[in-house]
Amino acid sequence: MQNINQLIDHTILKPEASIDDIRKLCIEAKEYNFYSVCVNSAYVNVAYNFLLHSNVKVCSVVGFPLGAMIKEAKAYEAKFAVDSGAEEIDMVINIGLLKSGKIDLFERDIKKVREACKASVLKVIIETCLLTDKEKILACQIAKEYGADFVKTSTGFSTGGTTEHDVELMRKTVGDKMGVKASGGIKTYEDAIRMINAGANRLGTSSGIAIMKQNKEN
Repeated sequence: MQNINQLIDHTILKPEASIDDIRKLCIEAKEYNFYSVCVNSAYVNVAYNFLLHSNVKVCSVVGFPLGAMIKEAKAYEAKFAVDSGAEEIDMVINIGLLKSGKIDLFERDIKKVREACKASVLKVIIETCLLTDKEKILACQIAKEYGADFVKTSTGFSTGGTTEHDVELMRKTVGDKMGVKASGGIKTYEDAIRMINAGANRLGTSSGIAIMKQNKEN
């Protein structure tokens, strides 16, 4: 298995996170050689400057955490984040449109963001805790159709986080060539391994340091 540190998006998305918190996140990411840091779009350039001359990428969330804003706003935020130094974008779907059966509008939401960050990795957060299995499958199929690079389970800000069942379902739906990111509630090395074994090839967590320390003990 690939070194677990290179599967981790080291994350801080809480609204009270300060610039000092972002700096600390970046220092930790460099120390442990995590794949990326994941931050809110307002702090992308801050993280980018802290991470200059390192191998750690910058990931930004878009439309976070609700996904219920107009597609033009998401597209603008995605472009802003990329222009500020983000190499990866994690967008939240419009959950209400999906659940309302407004599939054409739901598709346009993803398409608009994909067009705004063509050269960047796009992860589509489907917020599995709010969807039926049928809706999860449909969301994954549409994300794949419109050129997303990953589907992602959760924001970590809703009613639940990632589960093995959801990761397995998403992996089965998108196949072997598309990414699956498990996020939300991954706090231990055992949690991480369960998600990887279920089919995740990226992990979003704010507990990366604890996971790495537990990994060293195993």
